[in-house]
Amino acid sequence: MPENQRADARRNYARILAVAEEEVASQGAAASLEQIARTAGVGSATVRRHFPTRRALLEAVSKERIEALRVRARDLTGRDDSRHALLEWLDEVVAYCVSVRGLAAALAYDADPVHDNACSAVLEEAAGPLLHRAAQDGAVAPDVTVADLIMLIVGITLATEHHPDPAAQAERLFRLAVAGLSPRS
Repeated sequence: MPENQRADARRNYARILAVAEEEVASQGAAASLEQIARTAGVGSATVRRHFPTRRALLEAVSKERIEALRVRARDLTGRDDSRHALLEWLDEVVAYCVSVRGLAAALAYDADPVHDNACSAVLEEAAGPLLHRAAQDGAVAPDVTVADLIMLIVGITLATEHHPDPAAQAERLFRLAVAGLSPRS
């Protein structure tokens, strides 16, 4: 939200964002923009002026959580066991995505490459050093990218969203993806 906006525009933005956080938490990424506008006491044009796309709204709602994951990646960088540090961070991303409805949708890549995905961009930048170190140590294949890992997590989260225990199922599938399909020797 630009600092030079009028006070009423800043208040509207804050009110819309607060209502959107509640709606996305209860309804997920498909939360009704019209319902958000009604609850916030503004018109849908006001919502669209502040958040021109659903993705922009989801990114704004997810901003704090994404920042916490960015800080956590920085804190884990440099640990002795680089694979464990990367997996610990990825576990936290999975847990966030499962517990915060709408976050996986905010991280998903759009078919429209013209528009950046701010949430994924922040996570890619934050996790880059973790992944680089794990690849240097031979703990991760050198061709794996953070974008690959985010897409994997998004897919798992969206696939388990309606499971009776989405957190447990997402964790199980993530562990399966990390371990691979081969039996343990």
